[in-house]
Amino acid sequence: MTSSEHALEFDDLPPAVEIGRICAVAGQAARDTQRWTAQYGRLFSAKPFDTTLYHTVCQCMSFSAPWAASEELRLANRAALWGFGADWLVDYAATSRTAVEEIVAGCLAVADGAVPPDDDLLLSLADIRDELAEAPAWGALRPVWRDHLARFLRAMAREWDWREAGEKGRPTFAEYLDNADNFGFSFAFVSHWAFTSPPPTEHDIATIQNAGLAAQRTGRLINDLGTYERDLEWGDLNALLLGVGREEVARRIAELTREFQEAAAPMRADHPRLARYLERQLDFCTGFYGGSDYWGNL
Repeated sequence: MTSSEHALEFDDLPPAVEIGRICAVAGQAARDTQRWTAQYGRLFSAKPFDTTLYHTVCQCMSFSAPWAASEELRLANRAALWGFGADWLVDYAATSRTAVEEIVAGCLAVADGAVPPDDDLLLSLADIRDELAEAPAWGALRPVWRDHLARFLRAMAREWDWREAGEKGRPTFAEYLDNADNFGFSFAFVSHWAFTSPPPTEHDIATIQNAGLAAQRTGRLINDLGTYERDLEWGDLNALLLGVGREEVARRIAELTREFQEAAAPMRADHPRLARYLERQLDFCTGFYGGSDYWGNL
């Protein structure tokens, strides 16, 4: 490498001061999420809920919204971690379809305003719901939030059925991608949107939802490329177990990324931060899943 090439390589690095500031926000957010999850120890006490999980989730949110203080990212972080908790209960703790149905029904009842029983999944969801209820956009976005929660829960239940059916019951690649709500991305995104934005118009709601769902489909496959080995170990479904190889999944990711960019284009004038947040989430996940995973060890 010549001296000019060496200088160019380092000239292209992002400013360390800015990286440090974002990491400071992520650290503050991680402390907040650890205090919050400590209130619900029955949900977040399993071994895979390690300190690194909290920190990397908060890093993702902070780098996705580098303009935001840790307080602004509170609901994004909590909703994302709540999604990990729900995923753990459905995928690994539930031993029957009845148990899965009880989880879904209990969560939807809380979303509809019910007082939760002494169950940490439901208590923590009620906590998220009640804090969102103070946000100006909640009146317009409560039904949207409830819908994306329902989509997440029902998609996890559908995946539970596929796993229980064994190899013969596996979905096609198209069916699997159509069930991308099981990724939980859009539920966390809508929580962040409702917490940080002014009340949206009906047109805004349609446009922003469309972009969020497009980002979720892309993220589903980015995740699968990065977590294949863990999914094999844990017995999870993964796109690479459905008759497609890495090249095909990568090609589909490229197509879905273009679809996301088209869906996000109408947001850029009136909602530039939400558009950039979604875009940067995908960029972060592309880099992150190239070398790590959120979950700790079983």
